[in-house]
Amino acid sequence: MSYREPPPGRPSVDPDVDLSVPAQRAETAGAGRWRVLAVIAAGGALGATARYAASLAWPVGEGAFPWTVFGVNVTGCALIGVLMVLLAERDGAAHPLVRPFLGVGVLGGFTTFSTYAADVSKLLVRQEVATAMAYATATAVAALGAVWAGAVSTRALLDGRRRAS
Repeated sequence: MSYREPPPGRPSVDPDVDLSVPAQRAETAGAGRWRVLAVIAAGGALGATARYAASLAWPVGEGAFPWTVFGVNVTGCALIGVLMVLLAERDGAAHPLVRPFLGVGVLGGFTTFSTYAADVSKLLVRQEVATAMAYATATAVAALGAVWAGAVSTRALLDGRRRAS
């Protein structure tokens, strides 16, 4: 993956608030923080509902490989890669609440790495060490690969559209 310069006028670093910088602390004060928390909560509720719907649609029996959680986490990570490109690397200013709503809220609520960790623990308790290690490794590799693939494919799609127009 090659480094891409940000569009003119956009910062080259992550625009999230750095609380160690006094001037940025003001962004977390006042009524604005409640709007951010509200959109994160609403997005989280939507994401968690979608994850729960996936667990109902594709139930996994006790003692089976946790394919649904694996699929949800990999899919969520791919969508995070897409979102990173659309919001952080492209021209066009998105509303400031889009990133917290979609990234932290919806996709944070949809992915479930705490359940992944609990599933690994359950497999170890049942002494299914090989399955636990395969699941732990496959999830980490697939999740990171999904973020990368989502970002690369979104960049390619957007670059292709830009060249075609």
